Amino acid sequence: MKDIEIAQKAKLLPIDQVAQKAGIPLEQVEPYGHFKAKIDLSLSAGDHARPYGKLILVTAVSPTPAGEGKSTVTIGLGDALTAVNKKTMIALREPSMGPVMGAKGGATGGGYAQVLPMEDINLHFTGDMHALTSANNTLAALIDNHIYQGNALNLDPRRVVWKRVLDINDRALRHIVVGLGGKTSGVVREDGFDITVASELMAVLCLAKNLADLKKRLSKILVGYTYTGQPVRVGQLKVEGALTVILKDALKPNLVQTLENTPTLIHGGPFANIAHGCNSVLATKTALQLSDYTVTEAGFGSDLGAEKFLDIKSPVLKKNPDTIVLVATVRALKMNGGLAKDHLDHEDITALTQGFSNLKRHIQAMRRYNIPVVVAINRFVADTPQELQCLKDLCQAEGVAAEVTDVWARGSQGAQALAQRVLESCQQNRDFVTLYTPQMSLTDKISAVVSEIYGGSQVSYSNKAQKQLVEFQERGWDKLPVCMAKTQYSFSDDPKLLGAPVDFTIHIREFVPKLGAGFIVALTGNVLTMPGLPALPAADQIDIDENGQITGLF
Repeated sequence: MKDIEIAQKAKLLPIDQVAQKAGIPLEQVEPYGHFKAKIDLSLSAGDHARPYGKLILVTAVSPTPAGEGKSTVTIGLGDALTAVNKKTMIALREPSMGPVMGAKGGATGGGYAQVLPMEDINLHFTGDMHALTSANNTLAALIDNHIYQGNALNLDPRRVVWKRVLDINDRALRHIVVGLGGKTSGVVREDGFDITVASELMAVLCLAKNLADLKKRLSKILVGYTYTGQPVRVGQLKVEGALTVILKDALKPNLVQTLENTPTLIHGGPFANIAHGCNSVLATKTALQLSDYTVTEAGFGSDLGAEKFLDIKSPVLKKNPDTIVLVATVRALKMNGGLAKDHLDHEDITALTQGFSNLKRHIQAMRRYNIPVVVAINRFVADTPQELQCLKDLCQAEGVAAEVTDVWARGSQGAQALAQRVLESCQQNRDFVTLYTPQMSLTDKISAVVSEIYGGSQVSYSNKAQKQLVEFQERGWDKLPVCMAKTQYSFSDDPKLLGAPVDFTIHIREFVPKLGAGFIVALTGNVLTMPGLPALPAADQIDIDENGQITGLF
C-alpha cells in the first residue's frame, strides 16, 4: 500500500483534541480546518515559560538514491515514546513544493510512520511558504522601486545582493535581467531567483524568538551596497514593519498529528545543503515546554543539518540535544561501499563493511560535541538477517548502541527497542563541547567544520572569497557562525566522492552574508541555491479526481 493510501484511510482526531492531548489551551489554538492549526505565540512567551524537557535530535548518514528514511524514523520514534507513556511531541520542518514536485519527495514520513494530513502538509499547508515568498518578493519590489524613485540611499544597482524567490525548482530563473521595457519599467540590472526554502527570510523565520525579534532581524538584512561600497540594510529602507506584517501569521507554529495521534509541530523548512536545515526555534521551544521528550530532525546527513543545528540553532534555542540518533540503512551503506543501485537488493557483506566508513565518520563527527549517539538501522524489505547483524556488530565495535527499526511497516511497534535505548541515553551525563567560538576567525571556523566534521584536510578560497574575508573582518561580520552550503551526497564538495574520503580540499567560491539570520553562508563547489527539476518530475504522477481525491503523491 502506498503512503498516501495509508494516510487517506487513517482516523484523525479533531485538532482541538490533539491540542488538548499536548496541553495547549484551546484559546491559544487557531484552527485551519478540522485537522491542522496554528499555535498563538503567547504560548512560548519568555525564555523558559515552562521547564524544557529532553531533546532528541535525529540525523542520518550521507543520503543516497537508495533512501534513508530519517523523517520516517523520527515520527516512528516519537510514536514509540508515546506508546510507552512518555509525554512526547515531534518537531519537524515543512516540505517545500520544489522536492514535492521534483525528485526528493515530501517530508511527512512514510508507511505507518506519517504525519497527517499528508496531502495538505506536502502542498499548501497553512500558507507559510507563500507568505515567505510574498514577503521576500515584496522586499525585492521595494528595492527596485527605491532605485527607480530617485535612489536616496545611493544603492548601486550592480551590487544589489537581494534575490527574488519561488518555492519550486526553476533553473530558468537562476540568472535573469529585470527592468527591461523602457524608462517606466525600472532600472535594468542583473538579478536571479533562489528557492524559497534557501532564502534568508526562511532562516530568519526559523531563528526568530518572537515577533519583536523577527522585526529586528528583518531590519538587519543586507540588501546591497552603495556606489562607495557601504552596506545597505532593510532598516535603512524602513520597510521591516511591512515585512513583519506579511509574516505575522507564518511565525506561528503549525500543529498536526501522526497516524498514532502524537502531537506534532511542523514549522519552517530551510534546506540543509544551502541553508541551516532545521525547523523553527519557536516550534522546538514550544514542544520542549509542553512535553517531557521532544523528537526533532535536521536535514540530510549529520555533516550538514546536525552540524548547523548544534552550531547555529542550539545557541539561539539555549538547549543542546540530550541524545543524537543517527539513521542508517544497509542499502545506503552498501551504496557508499561501491555497490550499484540496481544490485542493492542482493546480500553483500563486503560492500556493507566498506560503506560503514561513512556511518563511522558521522558517529565520530557527532561525538565531537560530547553528546550520546544511538544508531537507528532503518530496515528495508531486502535486508538480510546477516547484513543487519553485521551492521549492529560494526556499531558495537565503535562503542555505539544500534537498534533495528521497522517503523514504515509497523509504526510505533517497530521502534520499541530504539525508544528504550534513547530513554537510557537521555539519562547519561554530558558536557556539551562547542565546535568553535564566535571570537574565532571565519577561516578558523570553516577549518574546524572541514577537519573535524567532514574529515577534510584543506580549504581553498577563490579570489572573490579572499576579498570578502578581508571585508567581513573589517565590518565585524566574521564573528558570526558559518553556514556551509555543500553537496549532501559527500563529506567533500564533490558529490561523486562517496563513503569517507580523505585528504580532500573544500573549495569556497563565494560568501553570502545573511545578517538578519545571523550567519555567513559559504558556497562550496557547484552547489546551487535554485535547484532544477529532473527529467521525470514527480509532478507527472500527481492527479486529483472529481471528488477531490488526490493520487500519485508518494
